Amino acid sequence: MSELERYYRVLELEPGATLEEVNQAYKDLVFVWHPDRIPKENLRLQQKAQDKLKAINEARDKLRSSKAKHQTTPYSQPYSQPYSPPHQQKKSSPTTDSSHHPPKQNSDLSGKDYSRANLSNKDLSGRNLSYANLSGADLSDTFMHKVNLRGADLSEANLFRANLLLADLREANLRAANLIGADLSGADLRGADLTGARIRSGERLLVKLIGANLAGAIMPDGAIHQ
Repeated sequence: MSELERYYRVLELEPGATLEEVNQAYKDLVFVWHPDRIPKENLRLQQKAQDKLKAINEARDKLRSSKAKHQTTPYSQPYSQPYSPPHQQKKSSPTTDSSHHPPKQNSDLSGKDYSRANLSNKDLSGRNLSYANLSGADLSDTFMHKVNLRGADLSEANLFRANLLLADLREANLRAANLIGADLSGADLRGADLTGARIRSGERLLVKLIGANLAGAIMPDGAIHQ
């Protein structure tokens, strides 16, 4: 087995999987193996999770690098396109395609306008989106571990199956947002407004709120959580 094949196996993919499949597999496995989802007192599983994350991160980075290198090689271009000598070609930057490469982890996106934006399946973990306008945005299946959404407008946003572990959602506007399937474990929701937000199917609660801080939050039925 080659080194690249081993990396595909780590991500539970078949060799030759697309970059989109690599990114999705990475997010799925991080969701499963993140240490914050494992009891702190279980040292054996905590160590196993750390080892898994290390292997997952290495596999994702190596496969991304391999694919980027292949895509920027002149001879990998379709034969229907004219070949230009290297000195005449424009060097492509892997960060110019926002659909595959969202802003860097420490990018300050506070106050930005992403209303009605399609951010589905993006990795926004650790971003500062405080007071950003995300009203009506599609954030389904988005990975937002430890994201800062304090005071953000998420009214009518689609957060279906979004991962919001340990997110800062203090004073956030979540009115009429779709939170079905979202994981808000450990999130800080103090003072957040969830009026009319979708969190149930009938009597069944479909949002994970393990360890979430809801002090002073306005619940979907309009009651203030004590």
